[in-house]
Amino acid sequence: MAICNRLLAATLATLITALPAQADNLTVRIGYLHWTPDQGPVLSNVLPEPEDAGLRGAELAIADNQTTGQFLGQDYRLEPRLSDSQADTVEAFNDLQDAGVRLFVVNAPASAVTALADAAGDDTLLLNAGAKDDALRTADCHPNLLHTIPSYSMLTDALGQWLNQRRWREVFMITGPTDQDRAWAQAFRRSTKRFGLELVADRPWTFDADLRRMASKELPLFTQLDDYDAVVVADVRGDFGEYVPYNTWLPRPVVGTQGMSPVTWHRVVESWGAAQLQNRFGDLAGRTMNGEDYAAWAAVRAIGTAVTQLGQADPSSIRDFLLGDQFQLAGFKGRKLTFRTWNGQLRQPIPLVHPRGLVAQAPFEGFLHPNSQMDTLGFDEPESTCRISG
Repeated sequence: MAICNRLLAATLATLITALPAQADNLTVRIGYLHWTPDQGPVLSNVLPEPEDAGLRGAELAIADNQTTGQFLGQDYRLEPRLSDSQADTVEAFNDLQDAGVRLFVVNAPASAVTALADAAGDDTLLLNAGAKDDALRTADCHPNLLHTIPSYSMLTDALGQWLNQRRWREVFMITGPTDQDRAWAQAFRRSTKRFGLELVADRPWTFDADLRRMASKELPLFTQLDDYDAVVVADVRGDFGEYVPYNTWLPRPVVGTQGMSPVTWHRVVESWGAAQLQNRFGDLAGRTMNGEDYAAWAAVRAIGTAVTQLGQADPSSIRDFLLGDQFQLAGFKGRKLTFRTWNGQLRQPIPLVHPRGLVAQAPFEGFLHPNSQMDTLGFDEPESTCRISG
């Protein structure tokens, strides 16, 4: 036992010695901004989203950063601000900037993220952990904005690869009425062209019937068609999608936002050390980790990884490090995660899950890329006008 303790102490000393010299009592302040607009009533409230989604992931990452920081004279502090409107979010952001905070994790819609990026100074770094909109990665870019939440196109490309691999190439898509539904559906239409799928039907959901009573009558008629391999649902809010499985005209699998879904994170992800992360999150939050929690956790951990290596908390230096070749985030997804230099998106595998199990994880073998296979998910560099680095 004494030999083991001496070996552990020597190993820890070696690791700490290998890191850059640290300033005494370096305080790393990270602002967390959260605004979720009122989604309105939905037909299914069986699976309500937790109101603290994202925040609890950021808190866990702060605790993880402190584990290393206590040996290096680093003190990580999370300064959360939860708002009721975009204007309140911008005001909270300005107040924190005035108080000297320069590192931010943002869980808010794309319009708010853009407003914050426009209001940010050159010495401020924002990490988007909530908005999946493709426009933030293809045209509406900001040099000091990075993304740890996957884009809609990353999620739908993961689904498109899986459908192609299964040879379920003729698909019937149903799109809900919200802007998020339409954005998800538009991303999937792009994925169908990218991975050789055919939309044999592309129908908007326009009914307002109570599906709790009418699903078995309405949905078979709505999905009536000679043939298709799968039904794809674009219902981000959950207006009707939970009632589509087992109620289609043909006995076909349901995938998309309901059924089997491509997600940022899910409680059924347990491999690559993820079970340990899931357990620690459960102890902290008293619930399971979701995609927003994971994205906020990844954002705060990315900052912590940079500060550990740099020995400072300068936002410009952290940004350059995160976009550089030396950064890798151990994200419990089986691969080291890195940021795309042209648009600041965190490369990451996408789990495809159903409520009680992991089906697969994209990207899949056979979908090749000259640089990184993970760049087969989402908009690649030639498809984006963003050039935030260099």
